[in-house]
Amino acid sequence: MKVLITGATGLVGRRLTTVLLSQNIQVHYLSTRKEKLETAPNYKGFYWNPKEGEIDCACLDGIDAIIHLAGASIAAPWTAKNKKAILSSRIDTAALLLARLQEKKQRITSFISASAIGIYPSSYTASYKEEVPIEIEKDNFLQSVVVAWEKAAQDFSAVAAHVACIRIGLVLSTQGGLLGSLLPLVKMGVASPIGSGAQWQSWIHTEDLVQIFVQALKAQWEGVYNAVAPNPCTQKVLLQQLGKQLHRPIWLPPVPPLALKVFLGERSALALSSQLVQPKAVAEKQFKFQFPQLEKALEQVLKK
Repeated sequence: MKVLITGATGLVGRRLTTVLLSQNIQVHYLSTRKEKLETAPNYKGFYWNPKEGEIDCACLDGIDAIIHLAGASIAAPWTAKNKKAILSSRIDTAALLLARLQEKKQRITSFISASAIGIYPSSYTASYKEEVPIEIEKDNFLQSVVVAWEKAAQDFSAVAAHVACIRIGLVLSTQGGLLGSLLPLVKMGVASPIGSGAQWQSWIHTEDLVQIFVQALKAQWEGVYNAVAPNPCTQKVLLQQLGKQLHRPIWLPPVPPLALKVFLGERSALALSSQLVQPKAVAEKQFKFQFPQLEKALEQVLKK
C-alpha cells in the first residue's frame, strides 16, 4: 500500500508516518519547504505551493489513499489574514489535490481527512455523538471552518471509493495546543481554571489518534468519526490532574471569562467552549483505546 500524507511534518503526521513505515506501508508526503524533502526506503517527499496552485504531481503516482492533515494553527491571533490562512490551508489544499486527481483521471481507495470537534456547538449539557444534528451558529468561526473542511473532504467522493472525516478533540501533547500552553503555568504554580472550569474537554492521546488514522486507512472507514477518548473531563479536572502529576497546587481563583474575551477577543472561544463528545462510531468499529483514562494518558505524556 502507498499513501500520500499532507501535514506529515506536524505533530500527528510525524508519528503517523513512523507507524505506517513500520508496517511496510509506503509514504509519500508533501511539503512547502524544499529543504524538508527527503528520499528514503518507502519514504519520499514532494514539493507543493498551494497558494500558487503548484504541486509535483509525481506525489500521486501509484498511491492508494490520501491522509489530509494539513492546516495552519488555530492558536495564532485571529486576524483577517490568519483566518484566511486557517481556512485556505485546509480547503484550498484539498481542492488542489482533487483537481490534480481529476486531471489525471485517477481514482483512489480512500481519502481520510482530519477534522475537529469544533463543529459541535458549545454546551455544558449536550452530549455529542456523530449522528447528532448540528446547529450552525452565526459568527462561529471555528464551526464554519470545520463545516467547510468536511465539505472539501466529501468532494473527494468523485474520485475516492471511501471518504472519512476524523473529528479530533484536544490532543494531549507537550509540544503544543492547550496542554502545551498549560504546562508552564502549572509548573510555575500560576495556573487556574477559566470561568467556572466546568467546560468539557474531550481529549485524546496522540498514540490513540494515530491508531485511529491507521485503522481508518486499513479498514477503509467511511463517514464521520469522533477521535476522542471515551472519558472526557472538565477543564478543572484536567488542571487538577496536571497539578497532581507535577506536584503543583492549583490554588489561584478562576480567570473571569470577560477578562479573557477582552484580551483574546473572538479567539477566547478556544478556552471557553465546552464540548462533551463521545466516540460512538469509533467504538462501533471495535477500536481499542490504549489510553482511555485521563490519569494514565497524562502520566505517559509527561514522562516524555
